[in-house]
Amino acid sequence: MTEWDGERYQRRFDELASSGADVHGEASFVAALQPATVLDAGCGTGRVAIELARRGIEVVGADVDASMLATARTRAPSVTWVEADLCALDLGRTFDVVVLAGNVPLFTPAGTQPALVAGCGRHVAPGGSIVAGFSLDRGYGVEDYDADCAAAGLALVERFATWDRAPFDGGAYAVSRHMLAA
Repeated sequence: MTEWDGERYQRRFDELASSGADVHGEASFVAALQPATVLDAGCGTGRVAIELARRGIEVVGADVDASMLATARTRAPSVTWVEADLCALDLGRTFDVVVLAGNVPLFTPAGTQPALVAGCGRHVAPGGSIVAGFSLDRGYGVEDYDADCAAAGLALVERFATWDRAPFDGGAYAVSRHMLAA
């Protein structure tokens, strides 16, 4: 696995934000679902989790990369950060929403996406959602993702081309929301 440089990664988003770019599309999408609790799975430096916490949502961030989590812990020490492989994740609780922002399924080793979805799916509360946004041109598409979600007991509710809910047109990026039956 490649070790990331959390500070360098975060600097990119800080520069985008300081230039006026909206770097909180994922958080806005999730917040619109009105969850009380969110698991930011593959949280990286915590950009999404920190914004959700700022909006009053109880959030837990989980990531396998220590450098990314070190940056997240520095930026928001009051948020719970967990270092763990999402494929084997077991936090012993569920969440209203589990979000996988930033191409999370594409950063797992090839062939482990079913275990990733199952690991994250175990944390979706009855009636809750898993939301994932990722590029579709890297060998793992919506058909595979939908099948992995179905195997985890999650059904597709809606799919968009962007985090700001532009209609999905079969393009190279998708934001999908699947729900666990209540």
